[in-house]
Amino acid sequence: MLRAHSRFLEQLMLAGDLALVAGCWLLSYLVRFHLAGPPLLHGEVPPLGPYLLMLLPILVVWGVSFHAFDLYRPRRISSRLSEAADIAKASSIGVLVLVAVMTFFFRGYDYSRVVILYFWLSSIAAVWFSRAAFREVLRFARRRGYNVRYAVVVGSGELAAMVVKRIRSRLDAGIHILGVVGDKEKDVGVTWLGGYAELRTVLDRQAVDHVVLALSHEDQARLGGLLDAVGDEPVTIHVVPDLFRFATLRGGVEEFEGMPFIHLRDSPLHGWSQVTKRAFDVGFSLAVLVGLFPLLAFLAAAVKLTSRGPVLYRQERMGLDGQRFRMLKLRTMRVDAEAGTGPVWAAADDPRRIPFGAFLRRFSLDELPQFVNVLRGEMSVVGPRPERPVFVEQFRRTVPGYMLRHKVKSGVTGWAQVHGLRGNTSLEKRIEYDLEYIERWSLGLDLKIIALTVGRILFERNAY
Repeated sequence: MLRAHSRFLEQLMLAGDLALVAGCWLLSYLVRFHLAGPPLLHGEVPPLGPYLLMLLPILVVWGVSFHAFDLYRPRRISSRLSEAADIAKASSIGVLVLVAVMTFFFRGYDYSRVVILYFWLSSIAAVWFSRAAFREVLRFARRRGYNVRYAVVVGSGELAAMVVKRIRSRLDAGIHILGVVGDKEKDVGVTWLGGYAELRTVLDRQAVDHVVLALSHEDQARLGGLLDAVGDEPVTIHVVPDLFRFATLRGGVEEFEGMPFIHLRDSPLHGWSQVTKRAFDVGFSLAVLVGLFPLLAFLAAAVKLTSRGPVLYRQERMGLDGQRFRMLKLRTMRVDAEAGTGPVWAAADDPRRIPFGAFLRRFSLDELPQFVNVLRGEMSVVGPRPERPVFVEQFRRTVPGYMLRHKVKSGVTGWAQVHGLRGNTSLEKRIEYDLEYIERWSLGLDLKIIALTVGRILFERNAY
């Protein structure tokens, strides 16, 4: 009964989606030629007939494309963003196929490229909006006890408790947990239905739609026997692996050639995210270097006139993936500053500073040449501050997770620095903020850090 109802709902959604797609095609023709399109080259509106004729291949192509991207599977526990992305991909593939069909089978007629562009954008927006509205109606009904499915969680310990908590927090998903199957002595906050050996009895006794296997790492050997106990019962089986406690950086799941790959450690900057951040870095750095060139020239002259030695100080630092590079700074210390001490951090009232050095370090003006490192691709505007290799080797042995900060490029400023963790401050807290930045990265967060940096430069107390 449930499967028949589900198939009917899928067919209804497909019919609604195709009706919207057809409407978007006709609306795009109307907008282009009658409402708000660019001027016509020959002054004549093309007939509607050829556009109506194109509806048949459009409906066939979009129907196949929507099914290919699995847009009609149940999405009770999936995200809204993933569905929007699938709709955009399916419609984009559909437009490419449509253009190919027009090129090879309708050579005698020149369809408007503007109509195709309007159609591509409007079809994505219309289908996504209709589905979002439909799912909001479903969520509203589920919160009030309608369209509910019943689940059993199999497992014990923290993982099972977390699964129960997450499912219960999403009332709009319409999944009601009947109870848990596992060790009775390990309370996970829900009714205990029986031990692992009693799973088959529980399924025979209860009307269950979902079985969620949330086995702890120690209980993984039970998986085969539990799947045998479920047998051919018409239930949906979900497996929550107890691996994410080992995930140290942006853990996730990705499908590769039909196989699930679980990432325990990954960088957030790849694909378009990497391109976006790099484009921002180049644009922002050029603006800073060009706009502050007079100030840089003045500061360089002041360093040269007030001390012996070069204007720029090149210091080896460790950046992305542990690669070493020479970081540029305006020199604030004597040329032989570390001759007697070896590599050490600067201290308050450091006697090694040149006369102009205290002012440069207080307002971070010595860091301005690092925007050249950004242009070279060695650094980013925002990221964990780079450290000297000699200190990295020391910290990686004493601070858990220290090397994970090298999964992204080092920055001129960072999330830890705008929280006051600069200079001789808590290294553990600094790493905590660095890893939080990597987990949460977005261009918006970078802009926020840049804005906060200005305030820190003016009121910083740990800069020396």
